[in-house]
Amino acid sequence: MATELHAPIAAPHAPLTTTAPAGAGLVKPGYDPALTNEDLAPLRKQTWTSYNIFAFWMSDVHSVGGYVTAGSLFALGIASWQVLIALVVGILIVQVFANLVAKPSQRTGVPYPVINRAVFGVLGANVPAIIRGLIAMAWYGVQTFLAAQSLNIIFLKFVPASAGLLEHSFLGLPALGWISYAILWVAQGALFWMGMDAIKKFIDWAGPAVYVVMIALAVYLVSTAGIGNISFTLSAGEPLSFGASIPVMLSAIALVVSYFSGPMLNFGDFSRYAKSFGAVKRGNLWGLPINFLFFSILTVLCASATVPVFGKLITDPIETVQAIGAPFAILLGGLTFVTATVGINIVANFISPAFDFSNVAPRKISWRAGGMIAAVGSVLLTPWNWYGNDQAILYTLGVLGALIGPLFGILIAGYYIVAKQRVAVDDMYTKDTTARYWYSKGCNPNAIWTLVITGVVSVTSAVLPPATGVLPWLSNYSWFIGCGLGLVVFWALERVRPTMPVLEADDPTVDDGAARSRA
Repeated sequence: MATELHAPIAAPHAPLTTTAPAGAGLVKPGYDPALTNEDLAPLRKQTWTSYNIFAFWMSDVHSVGGYVTAGSLFALGIASWQVLIALVVGILIVQVFANLVAKPSQRTGVPYPVINRAVFGVLGANVPAIIRGLIAMAWYGVQTFLAAQSLNIIFLKFVPASAGLLEHSFLGLPALGWISYAILWVAQGALFWMGMDAIKKFIDWAGPAVYVVMIALAVYLVSTAGIGNISFTLSAGEPLSFGASIPVMLSAIALVVSYFSGPMLNFGDFSRYAKSFGAVKRGNLWGLPINFLFFSILTVLCASATVPVFGKLITDPIETVQAIGAPFAILLGGLTFVTATVGINIVANFISPAFDFSNVAPRKISWRAGGMIAAVGSVLLTPWNWYGNDQAILYTLGVLGALIGPLFGILIAGYYIVAKQRVAVDDMYTKDTTARYWYSKGCNPNAIWTLVITGVVSVTSAVLPPATGVLPWLSNYSWFIGCGLGLVVFWALERVRPTMPVLEADDPTVDDGAARSRA
């Protein structure tokens, strides 16, 4: 290996002297241009506080998709209080996993696709990057479509002539839908193009702003219905016994984890900006269990109150605002849910594929170019044609979790169990065949084989049961199946045929995961 790759790694935290769209990384002498650009290099300076992490999760939670997913749990046949418990337990699991995936990127200052180079190899890391990038691209289209629905109701209320645009459609979407989708597509692209600092400022206020409107909506619905007229037992048919409700609640918990599996896997793209791992953990505490509990209470209140107010259960906030009918409510509610959905789209489905696609060809694809690839691809997928009902939502989440679970398990096993939290940062940026993460032709065969084996099992568990009717509940646990198998199989292969390097904590080129003061 070239000697310049063994210099101490304190330099990435030197004072910032240049700027870059995604955040000012330091490209050291000896870094291979085919693996490096300023967006992917270790950060010079980490400045995010606990509030910034908290705001990230607010943007991720406060979305139409999150509201609809939480509301769709009522269709499982359990009472509202059981839905609430399932939501909270699920988010506590997400908090634990988010802390695990955050640490390697926060310690080293690199995004998710780069930290994967330590496990998959400097070239093999493109496999999880492409998989995650494609999934995020699909979700980008879904969230933009949901936000466009909010914008549609504003047009229909304040521009009555726009109703005529609903009579003409192209590729399954009415002309009005195309207009709303295009407006939001351009707005999100413009915000993304302004860079990470502008995005941080946006999410810092977007989450609290959504809370204000959600609280106002809950107060209006509860006061209109009368608290005594609200039933928190909304399940259809005969109520389930306690014993029968347990497996249903477990399925609900699994679906919550699956919903957050995407941003959870790529959380390193954001934790890398945090001042310390302690700041990340505090932000996760406030942003996940505390924030999500309050949001869940508001969701349950609003959904429960729609029955006495409108005569039916409405689990979609856009439909709820539309049912209210008052012009001010439609304008405020519509714009709020547009803001909320743009927030989650930016943080979960724009920034992540930007890094993922840039990782594939750093010299040709910048962070900005990677994001625009995802944006264009989201339109080509025509998400409105496959995302239309509660069962489709749950099925989609199962498949998503199946693809992401193995990637999560492999990363956690590689960083914590095999490498013992030690990473040779500079070796992730070289194609030197003697470098520690070159493995075999740039790929770690143990990681690739683990992904193939566990991916087949995990996706099968998500797709086959619903299609055949055999053990249909199994698909709800596809993320856990993939994650557990990924962790165990990779660890077992590394035990039988070790490929990852043995790093010493006192090596100046190695980050050992320990908390240290930073410049």
